Amino acid sequence: MSVMSSAAILGQLPIGATRQKSPSPAVAAPQVSRGSVAPGTAKAIAASAGDFRFYWFGLFAVAAWLALGFIALGIPDKPAGFNDVWPYTQEFGMGALVLSALWAVLSVQAGFRRATGVFGRIGAMFRYVAPWIVTIGIFLAVWETLTAKTGVLEPPFFAPPSSLIDIYVSDYARLAESAFNSVKLLLEGVIWGAVIGLAVGVAIGWSRAINYWVHPLLRFLGPLPPTALLPIAFFFFPSSHAASVFLIALATGFPVAILSWSGVASVNKAYYDVARTMGASEWFLIFRVAIPAALPQVFVGLFMGFGASFVVLVVAEMMGVKSGLGWYLTWAQGYAAYVNMYAGLIVMTIIFSSLISLLFSVRDRVLVWQKGTVKW
Repeated sequence: MSVMSSAAILGQLPIGATRQKSPSPAVAAPQVSRGSVAPGTAKAIAASAGDFRFYWFGLFAVAAWLALGFIALGIPDKPAGFNDVWPYTQEFGMGALVLSALWAVLSVQAGFRRATGVFGRIGAMFRYVAPWIVTIGIFLAVWETLTAKTGVLEPPFFAPPSSLIDIYVSDYARLAESAFNSVKLLLEGVIWGAVIGLAVGVAIGWSRAINYWVHPLLRFLGPLPPTALLPIAFFFFPSSHAASVFLIALATGFPVAILSWSGVASVNKAYYDVARTMGASEWFLIFRVAIPAALPQVFVGLFMGFGASFVVLVVAEMMGVKSGLGWYLTWAQGYAAYVNMYAGLIVMTIIFSSLISLLFSVRDRVLVWQKGTVKW
């Protein structure tokens, strides 16, 4: 009798079959009935079970905003001018208490450090921004105390944070129109400056003849602040809007031109040699080799131009333009409406920082290949 038939007779291994290894009881997966728990919830609970540690720093956020709410609601306002009570104080205090309750919930959620999905992302985000939440709460509490409650910072030069709510509710139409006109004027000037600055920079970096004639002009006129040309621009251009666009474009175009020129001039010559070997034309070398290789420097120039254009925008609107955030600040200062001025400054800060963040997002998408070599 053969060995195979003997094994079949003994029942150890059937003829023509392979041995199936049974799972060990120690490693066998538990059976869970279908439909008992939602898949996403079960995954989050399983990942975080046994790893809950309460995020104690979140209690500082809760305490800071609770203190802000109690200060706003529990301490009477000090009379100022014709007002015995500042507007929207009650709403401001109730909002602070609601936010303190939200911070308490998020502090518990942040304790599940191994949670996944949306649940885990919200907890991680709260752990990241909690120090800022604490700082903002303390700042608002001190601001409310020094203005509305004690009067250490006297009106009309200073006002409590709750008074900003009154401005955004009562004067939102004029403030929104000014913000829209400022963004429109800014983008118009920045686009013109970026396009012309990129063209000039590429031309200087590519052509020796253009470099000979244009480079001295950039060195001579570039360091001059665009705001110094404000009277000349308003004289030569037909309208204050056109003059403002020119000055913003000038503030943006100079750094873009300089950095584009530097980027094109520093491109590795081997790239051009390889492209010429494969039959590339002159235009192909410019648009498909030189400009893409110079894009990192171009974006640096755009960031510098954006910062300069903000200054020129505000100055131009204060001097000649009849609508915009710069005009709004001048109008508020002229009528001693300092609360309106602070509200306009906050809107201006939000808009300018949002535009910079948008430019960062564009840079991230265009220069995604740089993420492995450059610290972002």
